[in-house]
Amino acid sequence: MIKQYETVFIATPVLSDAQMKEAVAKYTDFIRENGGEIVYEEDWGLKQLAYPIQKKTSGFYYLIEFRADTQLIDKLETQYRRDERIIRFLTFAMDKHAVAYAEKRRANKQAKKEE
Repeated sequence: MIKQYETVFIATPVLSDAQMKEAVAKYTDFIRENGGEIVYEEDWGLKQLAYPIQKKTSGFYYLIEFRADTQLIDKLETQYRRDERIIRFLTFAMDKHAVAYAEKRRANKQAKKEE
């Protein structure tokens, strides 16, 4: 069954820009190769963590919104767990209200950009 998902991962702060782009490309390509469709991506940049994770106090946040079969999620999360660059991740299935909110948020962000 195809659903819309949102996944956010936090990568270790010691990565260079090139390493971070490579990590993002790995997961977006993985989603596409397994029949998923990327709806939206957003780089939230380097942010302070609410509490230390693996003795790190900051991390690179990245959001990917995509449509995919439910079986892809287990595979994607297994990839996150195997990657030492990823210190935390969260993936959730979006209901119709979350999808509408995300579209509204993107429209507002686009409108602010155009001003």
